[in-house]
Amino acid sequence: MNEQAVWFLSGDLMFASRVQAAANDAGFAFRLLGNLPDEDDGQPPSWIILDLASRARLLPDVVAAGKPRYPDARWIAYGPHVQVDSLNAARTAGIETVLTRGQFNAALNTLFSGE
Repeated sequence: MNEQAVWFLSGDLMFASRVQAAANDAGFAFRLLGNLPDEDDGQPPSWIILDLASRARLLPDVVAAGKPRYPDARWIAYGPHVQVDSLNAARTAGIETVLTRGQFNAALNTLFSGE
């Protein structure tokens, strides 16, 4: 494993196992989190993924706190295609990649392999 990690901010334990498998297959450590950690533990995120279905309420604070703290991390937000307001809010907050859950699921097998 390299020194970096995929941080998955979600409450969906079932889907987290799929994200973890994809991250681990690409050589990344994986952390399932409810929010950004208060203190850094020496393993910076290469990816920060926000599940809008379970963590949309965190959106403004997580981005405001996380972007300056982890400037090199790639950010992804995903959510149900019917939650257009949440998807748009993620774009407005400055998350570069905003996907529907179906798009995220389809990309998962190759998402981290480009690193």
